[in-house]
Amino acid sequence: MRNYLIIGASSGIGKQLARQLASAGNQVYGTYLRHEEKDSDNLQYFSLDARNDTFDLNFLPEVLDGLVYCPGSISLKPFSRISADEYIQDYELQVLGAVRIISKALDRLQKSKNASIVLFSTVAVQCGFPYHSLVASSKGAVEGLTRALAAELAPNIRVNCIAPSLTDTPLASVLLGNDEKKQAHGKRHPLRRVGEADDIAQMAEFLLSEKSNWITGQIIHVDGGMSSVRS
Repeated sequence: MRNYLIIGASSGIGKQLARQLASAGNQVYGTYLRHEEKDSDNLQYFSLDARNDTFDLNFLPEVLDGLVYCPGSISLKPFSRISADEYIQDYELQVLGAVRIISKALDRLQKSKNASIVLFSTVAVQCGFPYHSLVASSKGAVEGLTRALAAELAPNIRVNCIAPSLTDTPLASVLLGNDEKKQAHGKRHPLRRVGEADDIAQMAEFLLSEKSNWITGQIIHVDGGMSSVRS
């Protein structure tokens, strides 16, 4: 049995991943901010706000084998309508939140024989889409953090990042509120559909497992071909 911490495990990709890991017999410690979840077999939930530096991780065991940071936001609007404070708030959640969690969990991760950290970016960092300056700025920083930590924490801790395209989760409900919107967005992808939480969670589970022992410092695009295929 391996011990995993999933930050943001009450919704979307984080929720799907937490269930997968627990079903496979691992011990999973999931956190939530607004949507409280009930504990189940091998899965315990705890309230935590990564934007607040006063949190502690005393609920974790001494050895942690994997950490996944899932919190994110999608705010798409013209650059001219985004304030500097909005960039700071987004950076606080997406980058500094991850930094705080990793810093406080690092001692436990270092005690594992095969620890893995998984972060999340977006296809918009590589491709460049209009109205994505807010999220692309923060996630670009996450990609840089991934590579720097992979270099610094090797060989004991692997660090990788998943960069999805639009995925059907509660976070994207404004963009994918009905079947017509889903089909329209799906047609923009070479694989002709938007992503599902399971598509992304499967990759995260792989990166946490021993099957990915020789992979670190990578930005892995799980995006229906959006970043590399033109159709």
